[in-house]
Amino acid sequence: MTIKYLAEDDRPREKFLLKGKNSLSDSELLAIIMGSGSRDESALELARKIMTSVDNSWHQLSLLSNKDLMKFKGVGAVKAVSIIAALEIGKRRAVQEIPEKPIISNSKDAYFILKNQLSDLRTEEFWALFLNQSNKVIHISQLTQGGISQSVVDVRILFKTALDYFSTGIIIAHNHPSGSLKASKEDICITQKIKEAGSLLSIQLLDHIIVTEDAYLSFSDEGLL
Repeated sequence: MTIKYLAEDDRPREKFLLKGKNSLSDSELLAIIMGSGSRDESALELARKIMTSVDNSWHQLSLLSNKDLMKFKGVGAVKAVSIIAALEIGKRRAVQEIPEKPIISNSKDAYFILKNQLSDLRTEEFWALFLNQSNKVIHISQLTQGGISQSVVDVRILFKTALDYFSTGIIIAHNHPSGSLKASKEDICITQKIKEAGSLLSIQLLDHIIVTEDAYLSFSDEGLL
């Protein structure tokens, strides 16, 4: 039986089996993730509609929430979660493909590691890279969610982690979902607090990076450290 004689919902799966994963379009991959369409359209038709709405961009699709996805007729909670979970798998795979213990030579190197975690979030998160004496990344950690302030960022936990991994340097980072690359007073204040605490422990704060969807600001590059 050839593909054209199969029910449309089965075509992407059958095409996968007959021709391999590389033969599938983005819409066909999304149709397989969803598994079924609605009463009025097939999974493939629904997938095409969703992908068209985000200009066929997986990145833009990853920015949609459960509620955003469920606005499409035929997408319930289960399908929305399946789509988001599949995109999260891709995101985590990208992180795992970072070479073991990469060396940080400049702010761009740090941004390359951090952007997969921070660039497409809708709420603020605070992360840190822990480096050894050779500027190799020996640990990456998320410290907070939901905002950045002296009360939210626990400096004690940051430096306890640094001591646990025998780090001699740290790079802190957080995202601005608004897209602004301007450092706030709170950003500058917590940076100074961490820098001062690090000097007492001989652990150098090497940079503070603000990440947006497609750009970043480095405190080190801007002379803010």
